[in-house]
Amino acid sequence: MDEVTEVHIHAIPLWLLREYLEELGGRAQSETEVAGDGWRAELLKLPDRHIGSLRIGLVQVTLTGEAAALARLRPNLDRKTMRAGA
Repeated sequence: MDEVTEVHIHAIPLWLLREYLEELGGRAQSETEVAGDGWRAELLKLPDRHIGSLRIGLVQVTLTGEAAALARLRPNLDRKTMRAGA
């Protein structure tokens, strides 16, 4: 049975997250879907967060796949999306 994990990523645009997933071995299936060996990611742009006059983008990444494949993918994705002060 496939595992499903949802991750909310702030301050990184959807197109860049797609590129990160491609760099991690995925192939873009569409603008919002990337598939890799044993995993699939669906990207969904959520409404921006507003803090005073500041707007911060938010993307939901839904990862689906084999537990071992997600265990390999997740630490690498986390490193790519790490931002100082986040």
